[in-house]
Amino acid sequence: MSLFKARDWWSTILGDKEEFDQGCLCLANVDNSGNGQDKIIVGSFMGYLRIFSPHPAKTGDGAQAEDLLLEVDLRDPVLQVEVGKFVSGTEMLHLAVLHSRKLCVYSVSGTLGNVEHGNQCQMKLMYEHNLQRTACNMTYGSFGGVKGRDLICIQSMDGMLMVFEQESYAFGRFLPGFLLPGPLAYSSRTDSFLTVSSCQQVESYKYQVLAFATDADKRQETEQQKLGSGKRLVDWTLNIGEQALDICIVSFNQSASSVFVLGERNFFCLKDNGQIRFMKKLDWSPSCFLPYCSVSEGTINTLIGNHNNMLHIYQDVTLKWATQLPHIPVAVRVGCLHDLKGVIVTLSDDGHLQCSYLGTDPSLFQAPNVQSRELNYDELDVEMKELQKIIKDVNKSQGVWPMTEREDDLNVSVVVSPNFDSVSQATDVEVGTDLVPSVTVKVTLQNRVILQKAKLSVYVQPPLELTCDQFTFEFMTPDLTRTVSFSVYLKRSYTPSELEGNAVVSYSRPTDRNPDGIPRVIQCKFRLPLKLICLPGQPSKTASHKITIDTNKSPVSLLSLFPERYRIQSEQFEDLWLITNELILRLQEYFEKQGVKDFACSFSGSIPLQEYFELIDHHFELRINGEKLEELLSERAVQFRAIQRRLLARFKDKTPAPLQHLDTLLDGTYKQVIALADAVEENQGNLFQSFTRLKSATHLVILLIALWQKLSADQVAILEAAFLPLQEDTQELGWEETVDAAISHLLKTCLSKSSKEQALNLNSQLNIPKDTSQLKKHITLLCDRLSKGGRLCLSTDAAAPQTMVMPGGCTTIPESDLEERSVEQDSTELFTNHRHLTAETPRPEVSPLQGVSE
Repeated sequence: MSLFKARDWWSTILGDKEEFDQGCLCLANVDNSGNGQDKIIVGSFMGYLRIFSPHPAKTGDGAQAEDLLLEVDLRDPVLQVEVGKFVSGTEMLHLAVLHSRKLCVYSVSGTLGNVEHGNQCQMKLMYEHNLQRTACNMTYGSFGGVKGRDLICIQSMDGMLMVFEQESYAFGRFLPGFLLPGPLAYSSRTDSFLTVSSCQQVESYKYQVLAFATDADKRQETEQQKLGSGKRLVDWTLNIGEQALDICIVSFNQSASSVFVLGERNFFCLKDNGQIRFMKKLDWSPSCFLPYCSVSEGTINTLIGNHNNMLHIYQDVTLKWATQLPHIPVAVRVGCLHDLKGVIVTLSDDGHLQCSYLGTDPSLFQAPNVQSRELNYDELDVEMKELQKIIKDVNKSQGVWPMTEREDDLNVSVVVSPNFDSVSQATDVEVGTDLVPSVTVKVTLQNRVILQKAKLSVYVQPPLELTCDQFTFEFMTPDLTRTVSFSVYLKRSYTPSELEGNAVVSYSRPTDRNPDGIPRVIQCKFRLPLKLICLPGQPSKTASHKITIDTNKSPVSLLSLFPERYRIQSEQFEDLWLITNELILRLQEYFEKQGVKDFACSFSGSIPLQEYFELIDHHFELRINGEKLEELLSERAVQFRAIQRRLLARFKDKTPAPLQHLDTLLDGTYKQVIALADAVEENQGNLFQSFTRLKSATHLVILLIALWQKLSADQVAILEAAFLPLQEDTQELGWEETVDAAISHLLKTCLSKSSKEQALNLNSQLNIPKDTSQLKKHITLLCDRLSKGGRLCLSTDAAAPQTMVMPGGCTTIPESDLEERSVEQDSTELFTNHRHLTAETPRPEVSPLQGVSE
C-alpha cells in the first residue's frame, strides 16, 4: 500500500450514469442538530438530491443503508446547493437549491429512526422564486452588512446579477461587457461581488454601487449600461491572462481577507484591492480547489485537485503534501463528520463520493522467518538459464514492442499497370492538354494472422494525384486476401520531383498479453511509368540544356532502352532529372539481364551549378514576395478595422457627425484587402510549384555529383539529407536556411581543411537570409572540396583535418575538351567513338516533359 494514497474513510457511488459538477457538493449542519456534525448534501444534473451522514463501523467501509438520510427526485437539474440563513424571522440554517429556471429554499429536519433503520430527514419547501432568465451559478452572504440573515445573488447565462432578499426579489443588474458567465463569489469584508469575465480578468463590483445603479431589467437599458456606465460599476479589475475555474474568498480574521482564483494553469492569491499577493504556476491541469484553514500565522492552506487523480496541499505556494485519489475530483470540501475533524470530501463528475483523510497507516504485515538452508549454486545456475530462456521467448512472441519484425503477419504487394486506363480517371486537371492519361495501381494485402484496424494510406509526389488514398480493412480471420485499385494521373502542368509512390499499412496485432493489439506499420514502394508524365513531340536539333553520362561498357542502343522514343529533350533544367534517372535505371536493368556485374555510370562534365542557382533564386524571390504581401495584407487589415471602429462610433452617436468620406475609404481599403489576399494565394501556389521544381533540380545535382565523384550509397544519403531536409517549406522554416545550415555543418566537420574551420561556431537559429549569395557560395565550396578528395562521413573521426588531393584531370568549372566537341558532333557518331550517352533537352509547350520518337 502506498503512503501517498488518500486514506479511504468512507465512500459510495451515487446513482447510475448521473453527472455532477463543482456546485453539486455542500457540507453543513443542514438539519441544525445539536451535536453540530456536518452532513453531505449532493445534487445531480439528473435532478436527485441526497443527504448523507456517514457512520462507518471501521475505516474504509462502504456506504450502509442508514448513512443515507434523504434521497428525493426534484425533477429539475440541480446546478448548485448551498446552506445558509435564507428564511426571515429565524437564524436557523436552510438549504437553497438552484435549478436552471427556479430557486428553491427548503428546511431540513431530522427524525430519530427505530431499531436499526437509523435516522431520517424530512425536507419542506419554504419558498421558491421562478427565474425569468436561465441561471448559471449563485453566491450568498450578508449583502450590505445585514445582520442575522443571508441574501442570495444568482448570475444568469446572459450576465444579469439577480439579488433576492430571502422571500422577496430585490433588483437585477447586468454586468458590463458581458460575454460568458464565470465563477462568482461574495466578499463580506469589502461587501463586493467578484467574478472572472470572458476577457480573462478578475472584476470586483461593490454591492452598494449595484444597488443604487440604474435598474437593468430592460434590455434597452442594459445596452446603455454596458456602453455608458460600465466603468462606473467596476470597482477594480486584474488581468490574469487565462480563464478561471473557480473563485473563493477567505477571511480568517477581521483585518484582512484574500481572494483565491484557480486558473487553467496558475493559482492566484489577491488582496482586497486586486493586488497580487502571490501566484503559483501549476505543472498539471487543475479540476477544483478549496482554501480551508490557516495553520501558521500569515499563511493559508489550499487543496487543489487535478486531472491526474491527485490532490495537492499547498501552504501559500509551498507544496506540503500530495495524495492519490481513485477518481478525478470536480468538487472538494472539508468538514467534521462523526466527531472526526478535517475529513476531506471529494466528488467526481460520474458520482464517486469519497471521504478521506491524510496521513500514513502503519503496516500490519510481518515478514515470516526465513529458514536457513544450504544453497546449491549449480542448481541455481541451471534454473537461471531456464528462466532467461523463457523470458527471451516471451519477449519475442508476446512483448509489447517485439524485438524483431514479423514479416509474415501481413504481406503487401503493389502492381502498376504498364498501360494507360482505357477511360482516363483524371478529374479537375490543370495540364494544358485535352486528354490526361491515368494509370491503374493495384495493392494486395494478405494476412497470416488475425489483425485489427488495418488502414492503407497511399502517397505520391505532387502534382501527381490519386483517385483515392485511404482504405480501411478488417482481417478477422487468417489467410484473407484484399485487393484495392486506384488510379494516378498528372494534375498540374509541371513535373513531379519523383515517380516513386509509397503504400503504408498500419495495423494492430493482438497478443495474449495485449488483446487491444500491438501497433505495427509495414510499407511497400512502387514506381510509376515515365510515360505518365511524357508525351511524344516533334524532334529538335537545338537544346537549352544537356548532360553526358559515361559508361564503362559498350553503349546500348536507345531503342532497346526506350522503344517508344529516340531523343529526349527539355527546355527546363529541372525536367532532366526524371529522364536521366530513368536512363540510368534502365541501363542497370539491361546489364543485369545480360549478366554484367561491374557496370557503372560516370559523369565527367562540370556540375551545372549556374542553372541550379537560378532555380534557387527564383524560389527565394517568391518567398520574399510572400512575406511582403503578408505584411501589406496585415497593414490593410489593421486600417480596415480602424475605419470600421470610426464609422461605428459615428453611427452610434446620438448627434452623428459627417462621415468625411470614411465610407469611401472603407470601400477602397476593402478592395485592397481582397486584392492582396488573392495575390498571397497566387504567390503560395507559385511557391509550391517552384519548390517542386527545386526538388527535381536538387535530385539531378545530387545524382551528377555522385556519378562525378563515384560516391557510395552512404555518401549519397548524406547529400540527400543535407539538400532535401524538407518535404515542404513554409515562411517560418524554409529550404534556403535549412540547407545552408546542413552544408555549413558538412564544411565544418568532414569536409574541413583545418582545425580553424572546425572551431567556427554555427548560428543555432534558422532565420530567412537576406539573399542567397552565402548559400550559393557554400554549395560551390562543397563541390570544390569534393573535387579535391574530400569525402562525406558522419563518424567522429571525420572531423579531423583532411589533406585534399586533386585527382588528375578532374575540374569543377570548365568543361572537358571532349564535352566541348560533342556539341558539334552527331549523337550517333559520338556513341560510336567515345561510348557516351547524350541527352539533349528542348521543352515543347504541349506538356511538362516530352519524348520524341524517330
